[in-house]
Amino acid sequence: MSAMNATHRKRPDHVFHITTRDVFEHGRDESVFRAPSLATEGFMHASTAAQVAKTARRLFHGRRDLILLCIDTRLVGPTIRYENLEGGDEMFPHVYGPLNLDAVVDVVEFPPHADGSFGLPKRVADLA
Repeated sequence: MSAMNATHRKRPDHVFHITTRDVFEHGRDESVFRAPSLATEGFMHASTAAQVAKTARRLFHGRRDLILLCIDTRLVGPTIRYENLEGGDEMFPHVYGPLNLDAVVDVVEFPPHADGSFGLPKRVADLA
């Protein structure tokens, strides 16, 4: 695919941030959420619906305390950049600033399967 086609592909209406309820509760105030990576890396990591389960398997295998923030990209205040920062072949959405809470349209429990892997929750799949 040419760079021009990749740049002009339609971006998804929803992206998803994997976190824990504790981190979400402690990282927000009345209007925004600041993931820890915002201070350490300058952006919040996110995934498209097609990337969520694979990201969770790779980074959070077996974790039972996870939630998904379902983010409506049309409502996000800060810039969202789709970038490949790890040298793979996928572009991941990164939110460059505190996430306005009105863009978080759902918070979904995200437990693993019995083998520790993850699948896309139905409520999330319905947004995709």
